[in-house]
Amino acid sequence: MFQIENTIVSESIISEDFVCNIAKCKGECCVAGSAGAPLEKEETKILDDLNEKILPFLSDKGRKSLIKQGNYVKGDDGEWETPLIEGKECAYTVFDVRGQAQCGIEKAYSAGAINWYKPISCHLYPIRIQNYSEFTAVNYHEWSICDSACSLGSELKVPVYKFVKNALIRKFGESWYRKLSVTAKKWLKSRSQ
Repeated sequence: MFQIENTIVSESIISEDFVCNIAKCKGECCVAGSAGAPLEKEETKILDDLNEKILPFLSDKGRKSLIKQGNYVKGDDGEWETPLIEGKECAYTVFDVRGQAQCGIEKAYSAGAINWYKPISCHLYPIRIQNYSEFTAVNYHEWSICDSACSLGSELKVPVYKFVKNALIRKFGESWYRKLSVTAKKWLKSRSQ
């Protein structure tokens, strides 16, 4: 573990490799699991504000799910998350002609309909953030559905922290990411000696 500012960072985000391989996994992370994507409190307001602009980019099932459940729900852990469609995919998930899951929020962003990319938990994946009173934990989340991403990351030699660079900068800032990069270089150098 490393401390960078008020975060505790797992060394596995440096030691493990990862590059999403959507052609292989079909975006299963948007479908599998028993809960929606974690949302930060301020993201619930963003979803409320952008709802009308996001709806045209969603499936009929997704729109109906949001009308029935709302733009977000409280999870079993008491935290906010995206709603699911019939206990399966995230309500914001859409499928392309190849059956690959895509984020309707991200599609709205790419089309210029909104200026918010998507929930930070989705952008950061496979990194998961846990806030505590004294610090924020930054951990690598291993999930078997991402085995192809681990293989591709290993083949391309891209560590997790580089794969999610833009998301980490979005969450913690440029200065924090520079400190992480310096820490990673020192850690990797010490392991090679």
